[in-house]
Amino acid sequence: MSTHPTRIAPSLLAADFSCLAQQIDRVEQAGADWLHLDVMDGRFVPNISFGIPILESIRPKTRLFFDVHLMIVDPQPYLAPFKDAGANSLTIHIETCPQPTSILREIRAMDLQCGLVLNPSTPVETLFPFLGELDLVLVMSVEPGFGGQSFQPQALQKVEALRDEIERQAIHLPIQIDGGVNPQNAASCRSAGVSILVAGSAVFRSEDPSRAIADLRT
Repeated sequence: MSTHPTRIAPSLLAADFSCLAQQIDRVEQAGADWLHLDVMDGRFVPNISFGIPILESIRPKTRLFFDVHLMIVDPQPYLAPFKDAGANSLTIHIETCPQPTSILREIRAMDLQCGLVLNPSTPVETLFPFLGELDLVLVMSVEPGFGGQSFQPQALQKVEALRDEIERQAIHLPIQIDGGVNPQNAASCRSAGVSILVAGSAVFRSEDPSRAIADLRT
């Protein structure tokens, strides 16, 4: 079980893009803590989602923390533009930045939070040398690139390994999970050590997002 407060970060990828402002306001009023924004370039993952213009357009519409997940091959040139567009945190993939220290420090120097992401096929130990540079660590519980996939329970083994290593290093670092998260598996995620739950369809497509968020949190 994590010692960090539980945060719920609805993933914008599951929203109705014909009325984004209303969709975001709906989840904000329902109790969301963060807004998770999946930026895809069609190269690192086989899909293209949205980018800087969307962030710029929705930033004035909400006070939610913008948790930006960069699923892109070369994130460094885009750090400052995403900051200027309203990002509060930038999370990059260990798979695209195998030696990420300099870029993580660049993100922090911009007064943003920084994170590293781990894909399902990547050994969790690849993150261990960099945990002290992070504000969060994200474990993917689906293959990145598309919303609406089923949760891979083996991701919880990585969460537990990260939790144990974080404790061994005596650092304060929340663990985030993304992919197929819903009220049915949220308790298992929290018990393993997750404190930030990214949930797309479970919140944005719920008839009662307030109840969905409450169920994810408890």
